[in-house]
Amino acid sequence: MIVPVILSGGSGTRLWPLSRQEYPKQLLPLIDDRSLLQNTALRLRGVTDEGAPLVICNQSHRFIVAEQLRQIDRRPSAIILEPMGRNTAPAVAVAALHSSANGEDPILAIMPSDHVISDMAAFARAMESAVPLAGEGALVTFGIVPDRPETGFGYIRKGGRVGTTGNRVEIPAAFAVEMFVEKPDQVTAQKYLASGQYTWNSGMFLFKASIILAEMERLCPDILESCRGALSGAQTDLDFIRLDDKTFSSCRAESIDYAVMEKTSRGVVVPLDAGWDDVGSWQALWAMGCPDGDGNVMRGDVIARDCHENLFQSHSRLVAAVGVRNLVVVETPDAVLVADRDQAQRVKEIAEQLKKEGRAEFFGHVKVHRPWGSYQTVDHEERFQVKRITVNPGATLSLQMHHHRAEHWVVVKGTARVICDDREIMLSENQSTFIPLGTRHRLENPGRIPLELIEVQSGSYLGEDDIVRFEDKYGR
Repeated sequence: MIVPVILSGGSGTRLWPLSRQEYPKQLLPLIDDRSLLQNTALRLRGVTDEGAPLVICNQSHRFIVAEQLRQIDRRPSAIILEPMGRNTAPAVAVAALHSSANGEDPILAIMPSDHVISDMAAFARAMESAVPLAGEGALVTFGIVPDRPETGFGYIRKGGRVGTTGNRVEIPAAFAVEMFVEKPDQVTAQKYLASGQYTWNSGMFLFKASIILAEMERLCPDILESCRGALSGAQTDLDFIRLDDKTFSSCRAESIDYAVMEKTSRGVVVPLDAGWDDVGSWQALWAMGCPDGDGNVMRGDVIARDCHENLFQSHSRLVAAVGVRNLVVVETPDAVLVADRDQAQRVKEIAEQLKKEGRAEFFGHVKVHRPWGSYQTVDHEERFQVKRITVNPGATLSLQMHHHRAEHWVVVKGTARVICDDREIMLSENQSTFIPLGTRHRLENPGRIPLELIEVQSGSYLGEDDIVRFEDKYGR
């Protein structure tokens, strides 16, 4: 039995301003019309018989993750919520503990949610060759066959050739892990590429739950103990499993590479040449794009004249460029990034500064996703705010009230059912209603198409924390 495990806790700060804390890169459609998370789930369905993935994600992303999986008809076996990020070792421990809770000992296919793999046939062959090794107790990692002297990845040095003891299947290529090495400088990366003895460290693994738990018990028992406590104290919340906040927060943050793989004698690396990329920078997105005749990769409303080898992205307005080369220009409704492509890795420095200053542009987008739909701020001043609200068919907001603001609602598309104290009102297009300050109210979309309305707030305080919830189907 193979259990696909999708790790979806990353932040993707090097892809700011698209990737943000509340909506990171794995939830974005960066390559095609599906998000990286959706493509990961579909990829694993193609190479594992059981199919239903176990997802580990941050609790603030839970509804977005669940909705994206629903959109591609991939019902997860569980979605386990981390109260905060603690790197991959605790996530792997939780996945192994949960998967073996009923006395089973499945093989876990550990996959980050933010990778791109273009050659599915090669990926399936590598997975197939790794399963017998994992079944016999190896901790298998997939090493990407390098095609350039990359300084942004860690590397794995291959040792001797290995295979299964029973010779039940032919292993195309598998090697003992001789050592993990950190991200090299350019000269060292050139040597690694020329030697043919190194692969990139992909962060993808295949191993039995019992084996990884035994190695963690030996090599990082404190992490394992914290994860046992966090899982035993977990609470079920709708379709989610919430790890115990206090116990998990005390867990040491560590990668599975450093905690186990660099120290174990069971490590095996299976080379993978399948068009892989971790989409870790704007430079990577440019390299994976479809350039025009001048080498420009463009998305959205873009006009370029005499421009060469640039990445242009527009998401809310026209981007026009003349006579520039080798740039990254990414426009969003509230931020614009301009960078030299060769300096694209340094975008993380901007994100870190925004976080330190508590800027809203680090944490979320102008369009905010909720389990019932989304809202987007159109305009705001000190005592008023205008929002565009979209409510999914059949969705209902919480029964709530506000202490400091009143609201005007104007329906522009669809049908709204409004509860205002003891009154129920049905509104259709071009109709409106007023929600006085302090009034209990609820908004519902009883129709089959999305409900869109304009909300005008007015009052002394317009923050999102001015909400008193009386009932909420989403458990907030």
